[in-house]
Amino acid sequence: MTKAVGLLGRIDLPGEAASVRGARHYVRVLLAGTGHPRADDAVLLVSELVANAVRHSDSRLPGGQVTLAVGRHSGTLHIDVIDAGSATHAPHVRAGTDAETCSGRGLWLVQELAAAWGWHESAAGRVVWFQLTLSSPSTPS
Repeated sequence: MTKAVGLLGRIDLPGEAASVRGARHYVRVLLAGTGHPRADDAVLLVSELVANAVRHSDSRLPGGQVTLAVGRHSGTLHIDVIDAGSATHAPHVRAGTDAETCSGRGLWLVQELAAAWGWHESAAGRVVWFQLTLSSPSTPS
């Protein structure tokens, strides 16, 4: 997260499936007071990214954790999900994924709903991030 982004909150969660629910709850409560019109989208995308982290990264190993950081700058939400990474899985949108796909569409949803998203390796682990602007990508500002 860049210094220009004001940190709203950060939480460390165990690298287990139950943390997806905890992450959703954390973001919902954290954003409730901000009045951000895309809070529901943020909750959905956090859910998808944390689910990927606990399913595909080394954070799922005993003692693993996932960190969630939420920031805001000029109305744009910036959210990082940080996990232990994986030598065998890298974040990517599966080819052929669309709204009718039954599984594996988490990053497709991120790509469709976020103004921007990406990932990189850092000293803290693998960071998958997204940004949500005040309006959805298909809605004019």
